[in-house]
Amino acid sequence: MALLLVVLSVALGACQSVSAPAAGDPARLLLATTTSTQDSGLLDAILPDFERQHAARVDVVAAGTGQALQLGRDCNADVLLVHAPALEAEFMAQGAGVRRAPVMYNDFVIVGPPGDPAGIKGLTNAATAFAMIAAAQAPFISRGDDSGTHAREMAVWQAAGIEPAGDWYIAAGQGMGAVLTLANEQQAYALSDRATYLARTRTGIDLAIMVEGDPSLFNPYSVIIVNPERCPHVNVELANRFVDWLVSVPTQAQIAAFGQAELGQSLFIPDSDAWRNR
Repeated sequence: MALLLVVLSVALGACQSVSAPAAGDPARLLLATTTSTQDSGLLDAILPDFERQHAARVDVVAAGTGQALQLGRDCNADVLLVHAPALEAEFMAQGAGVRRAPVMYNDFVIVGPPGDPAGIKGLTNAATAFAMIAAAQAPFISRGDDSGTHAREMAVWQAAGIEPAGDWYIAAGQGMGAVLTLANEQQAYALSDRATYLARTRTGIDLAIMVEGDPSLFNPYSVIIVNPERCPHVNVELANRFVDWLVSVPTQAQIAAFGQAELGQSLFIPDSDAWRNR
């Protein structure tokens, strides 16, 4: 709750700036997004291009997807970049958003200590791996923060027929980067989006990918504009320009290139209509 109050406070301040910029200031857009786009470094890599092209400033509030969507409902954001399809569909059905478009995807992976106390390395079924972690009561760090990653984790536990509880299961209530740091310190397992995990390998974490390749771990991202009829302060003109830019082929190419030089692979796979139809 404290984290959400801080996020709301930051967002409210930024929204006030968007609605009434001082003369001569750049136009401002408030982007509420998941922590993975921030923690991976993607936004730092691509947003300056939009800001230069459109003489604008993008203020970023990075929280779990659930919190980002709530910021949209509460009229405390102009545009959202999130990764929880069921929650996004609900948001649109409520009339809280007016434009939703696919942007990119990657996948979730189960990471853990090299010693692998639960014996899950090499499995391709996430539910089986979770069941083995629970049976071994091996430490597991959960986001526990209403994020898209947490929602996917809960779906995997449900598929395994397990309600996780006990000293071995730790709900951190933190973003993805912080959870990976904690899992590394405690030699614990965690569910992570691949991009944030790979980005954190550059900072020296020792966790290894244990389970990957399960179709249930597919992780798509969408961009959504908050409904200006419900939220009159939404900068809808700049938000539409942002979406047009984000899904354009040149920006999608930037997304495809992100991570290649440092890690030898793309951290996100572009997936906009323009990219797929190019």
